Formats: sequence, C-alpha cells, structure tokens
Amino acid sequence: MKKLLLATGIWLLCVAVATAQPVDLPKSNYDYHDLFSPLFYTYNGNEYRNAAGEPGVQYWQNKADYKIDAKFDDTKSEISATVLLNYKNNSPQNLSYIWMQLDQNLFNSNSRGQAKMPAVGGSRYGSSKSTFEGGYKIKSVKLLTAQGQESDADFIIDDSRMQIRLSNPVSAKGGELKVKIDYSFVIPEHGADRTGILSTKNGNVFAVAQWYPRMCVYDDIRGWNTDPYLGASEFYLEYGDFDVSITAPSSMIVVASGELLNPQDVLTAKQLDRYNQAKQSDKTVIIRSNTEVTDASSRPSKPTLTWKYKITSSRDFSWAASKSFIWDAARMNFPSGKKGLAMSVYPVESDGPNAWGRATEYTKYSIENYSKRWFEFPYPCAVNVASNVNGMEYPGIVFCGSYAKGGGLWGVTDHEFGHTWFPMIVGSNERRYGWMDEGFNTFINSIASNDFNNGEYKERKIDGFNAARGFFGPNSEAIYNTPDAMKEGNIGTDLYFKPGYALTILREQILGVNRFDYAFKKYIRDWAFKHPTPWDFFRSMENSAGEDLAWFWRGMILKNYKLDQAVSKVEYPNGDPKQGAIITIENMEQLAMPVVIEYTTKSGKTARKTLPVEIWQNNTSWKVGVPTDEELTHVVIDPDRIFPDINPGNNEWKSPN
Repeated sequence: MKKLLLATGIWLLCVAVATAQPVDLPKSNYDYHDLFSPLFYTYNGNEYRNAAGEPGVQYWQNKADYKIDAKFDDTKSEISATVLLNYKNNSPQNLSYIWMQLDQNLFNSNSRGQAKMPAVGGSRYGSSKSTFEGGYKIKSVKLLTAQGQESDADFIIDDSRMQIRLSNPVSAKGGELKVKIDYSFVIPEHGADRTGILSTKNGNVFAVAQWYPRMCVYDDIRGWNTDPYLGASEFYLEYGDFDVSITAPSSMIVVASGELLNPQDVLTAKQLDRYNQAKQSDKTVIIRSNTEVTDASSRPSKPTLTWKYKITSSRDFSWAASKSFIWDAARMNFPSGKKGLAMSVYPVESDGPNAWGRATEYTKYSIENYSKRWFEFPYPCAVNVASNVNGMEYPGIVFCGSYAKGGGLWGVTDHEFGHTWFPMIVGSNERRYGWMDEGFNTFINSIASNDFNNGEYKERKIDGFNAARGFFGPNSEAIYNTPDAMKEGNIGTDLYFKPGYALTILREQILGVNRFDYAFKKYIRDWAFKHPTPWDFFRSMENSAGEDLAWFWRGMILKNYKLDQAVSKVEYPNGDPKQGAIITIENMEQLAMPVVIEYTTKSGKTARKTLPVEIWQNNTSWKVGVPTDEELTHVVIDPDRIFPDINPGNNEWKSPN
C-alpha cells in the first residue's frame, strides 16, 4: 500500500500542467456521504414482503366481491342501487370493524375536499363556487348471516368514509362478512374529472364512477387505509369479482367494466349480428352508426332494459350510458391466443376519421402492445368512452375527452388504457403514491407511442436540460409526496413527467434495456393483482437487475435533489498534448448521474468517454484522462442533453486559442 501511495504522489507531482482557461466555479453543494449512504432500507424483509421485493411466503390480502343492482333515472341524473358486499378477511387478525369509502360525498358542500377548493383560480377537482349538493343518501345498512337473515348494522359516516362496527368480529384467515347497502345519489355534472355528464345534441353522456360504497384496503403496512377522498389523490382498492345489473331507459346504450352477459336482451337483431362480427374482426365494425343514433328502431321498443355485466379479479367497476352513442368495436388478440373485444362509444360531435372514428383502432393497438411487452390484458373487453372527463381509467373502461382528435386522442387513449397495468393489474396505493400509478404509466406510454403505426405519433426525445427547469424550479416538490399534499400545479410534473422520465433514464442510461425490462416485467408478474409499496418496487428492481440503486431512488424519488455537472479545466501531462489530456469535472449539486464526455481535438476529431456514477461515490471533483496526441478545443458533458442538468452553461469548455 505504501508503494502505491508513493507512486501516486510521484505521478501527481510529474503532471506539470498546461491549463487552458480554467472555469471559475462556486463551491460544490454535493455531499456524497448523503447520496450514497448505505442506510436506505429501514426494515428487513419478512414473511409478508421479502427482501428481494417479492410477496413473501405468508403474503395475504383481503377480498371484496360485489353484487350490485342499479336503476338509472336519466331525467334526474340519479342512480339508486342495492349493493351486496361479500368481504373475506384473509389477514391474521380478527376485524372488529370495517371501513368503506363513500367517494361521492366529496361533492357535498360540507366535505373536506370541497373546503380545499381554492377561492381564487380553478381546480381540476371542483369549484369553490359550486352549488351542487351531492353525496350518498344511505337508506339502510344491513348485516347478513350465511342463511340470509338481516339485521341493522351499527355504522357511522365521517366525510367520505363509513365505519361499520361489528358485535361479532370477522374471523382471521378466511372469515367472511356480508353487508347489504341501499343507497342513491345524483351524478355531478363535473365530478372531479373522474365522473360527469356531457351534454350533446342527441342526449347526455353519463360517465359513472366512484358510484358504490367501496371497501377500504386493510393491509400489513398501515392496517386500515382510510385517507379521505379530497380529489387529487386517487384510489386504493381491494380486488374481487363484480356481478352488476344496470336498469336504464331502453333508448340508452350502457357500456361497463367487464363482459356483457346478455347482449341478446339489450341489442336489436342487427346490432347483435354486428356485435358478433366485431368479435371476429381485426378491423373496426360499426355496431350503431351515426345515422342510426336518431333512429328509434335502432333500440328495442321497451320502457327499460337491464344490462348485466361481470368482471373478475378487478379492483373497481365503472360504466357509461347515453342515447347519443355511436358504437363500434374490433377484436383484440393476445399472446396466449385469447381474444378480447375493443370498443368505443361516442356522440356524433366526436365522429370523424381524424377523431373518434379511430378510437377503437387506438384502443386495440394500445392493449395488444402492452400485452406483448409487459403482461397480458386480463379482461374480456375494453371500452373507450367519449365524455366530459378529460381522461380517467377504470378496469376495462376509460373516459376520454370527447373533443380529442389525432395524436391527442391516441395519447389519452393509450395513457388511460396503460393504467390497466398501473394500478389495475399492479395494485399500488394511488392515494399515497400517485407516482407509482401515473409515472409508471407515463413511462410505458413513451415506448408505446414510438411503437404505434410505424411511429405515427412518435414522441420527441426529452431534452433533459429543458426538463430540469420544471423538475427543479423554485416551487418544485419531491415525487414521493402524496398528491393531496402537493401543489396542484406540480402534479403534472411530479406524478407524471418526472417519474416517467426517471424510469427512462434508469432503463436507457443506467441499467440498459435488457436488465431493466427483465426486472420491470418480473415486478409486474410478482405483484399482479396484489398491493406493492414503493419499497417493494425498489427492492424488486435492485435484486432483479443486480444493482444498488439507493442513490437513484433517494435523489430522484424521495428527495428533490438537483443535478449540476460541470467541466472546470483541461490539462496536459508535462504540458505536452501528445501525452494525452486530463479533463477535470465537478459535481456541483446533490444529485449525481453517470457522465458522458465528448471532446474535440484541434484537427476536428471527436470522441466520447462514459463514466459510471461510482466516480461520485467519494469525490466532488474527478480527473478524467483521455487518449489524444493533440490539443483539445472543445469539451462538453452530456452532449445529447439526456440528464436533467440545471446549469448547462458550465457543461462546456472551449480552448481560448
């Protein structure tokens, strides 16, 4: 060791330098002990969630099955329904009470969410000036025995939550509870951009979501997850099976999550024939045309019809209804050989070859593509609904803006159906970790847009330098914050764009496509229809890829660390360019990334050198030797503008000569 130190010291003394105009940089803010601290994981793996980021051998989650009978009065925009919940407690604890979500209560003037609406300026989630008095009218809550005997439940309602207190706890490891709830509510016209009513010349389009009392998740992380619904933070739901009947005026078409069980009862003979044709066609088949929308004979001549739908292993159920729907469909083909049906419903105002006339094409491609890339689509149907909801996802059905066209319609369709994978298949907690929902989806969308139709809507490559302005502006916040505790203006950046970009960087610049895709697909497989946490994701990616990424998660996800890489000077050993060049680079801020250096010689030759992030494990400054036999005229860090550097001005060095 002494010989090595002596030799190093002698070498440094011998580097008689010829320095060309060093850059005067301020003191670095970088602390490598913080970024590369080994104290990242705060708990060890256990029987529920193991250290490799997989569900443990004793992993459990509860199950919620719903049977719902609903009646829809379009003249009042009112839904009345009975929901029969069968709740299975797979946890190791007896449960002396349960919690349910009453999300429609957001639309009551006394709700906490309404109190958060800004008095000045707008919000996607509501208006402080709203006079709409919505929310559930709970008529009765009954407990049912296995023999079907009913008794009144002891319950309280607090804002958007309902607690049912049980005299006989639900037994651990398989105990079941049956609850019957009769209720009604009026659909809000603008329901936090998740549900709503679109007015069209041929009738309203009703997009219906958060429409039945839903179980809160009881898990091994927090116990009962009872965060109130305030608008910004989305949902965390148990998986189960749904059997739903919706009775509506016969003039309406009703589409929903899952498979239509009785098409012969609710379609005309002509529509039924076209519906069955679509199941065998890779090209879009019109089930109800724009000219038939105003033709009374295009609907069965009965006062009402009951549409029956079923979906299994689902975390939610949503639907839409309208007299104004054009309806088309095409077959979806999956890697296993299974088939599905892609459908679109939209008013005549949305029709056209550059608009919703291509919606089924977009739906079909999006779902087939993600099925090949990541994990097969698990549901029999996928419905795209034109509505006044700008974009919202549910299992097997999405609501998109009725005005969307061209690349905009492709983008919103692909994004909303991309949510099938996050969080419909991989059931993360959206209410707390919106970035695991929106960010992961934004990431897979960026790949899909390049895939579609030979790049018809190919996205431009992200300019990291420009992106950094939004990521690290004066009002920016860390990705890890819950959406409700984040400025609404930051949600687009911090839940969608920045985490999507971060995964792209991880895939393309740090792990490489092969290692990343292997790890990401394994994460999806392991956590399909389960409830992962961010820490499960971190562990899963690290173990599958064989890489300690604590510095990346800490800097890009948990913290809002900035990146600023700089070139400070160029030197030549013994003042002789023929012996090569030594480039000094600096890390000025708290985030670190790999470094790509491009250098140009006096004769115009250009070359690059790539350095791993490990150079910053114990240094704020690093000297890089490059093989050249002539002077350098130009050096630049990150010539392709990949990384989110907040100060590109110091990335460049130019010879004064």
